[in-house]
Amino acid sequence: MKQLVNTPNAPLPIGPYNQANSWNGMLFVSGQIAIDPATNELVLDNIEAETHQVLKNLKAILEAGGSSLEKVLKATVFVKDMHLFGRINAVYGEYFKPEFAPARELVQVSELPKFVNIEISVIASV
Repeated sequence: MKQLVNTPNAPLPIGPYNQANSWNGMLFVSGQIAIDPATNELVLDNIEAETHQVLKNLKAILEAGGSSLEKVLKATVFVKDMHLFGRINAVYGEYFKPEFAPARELVQVSELPKFVNIEISVIASV
């Protein structure tokens, strides 16, 4: 049975969706942007800070759903500027080590919600 996952340790959804859904041992986490759940403000100081906040939000949701970064099977990364790839990848690598890094795609898009620079969604095992 599908179970909804929501935690106050990550930003509340900004639309008609939940932070994640768990089903049959899998956790499907909605795309996260760099909203600090403590202040409900965007973290846009630089792409590194923005990426850190996105990954902290994902980590909080994964843990609330009974999973972890180590159990992420697939990540989808959307960016506004492919020229930021190296800087994003450096931060991403702090959270996903080679020994458990998930499959991933990184795609440049024209715009993202709230006009942020990065959004990441993941699928993980529970």
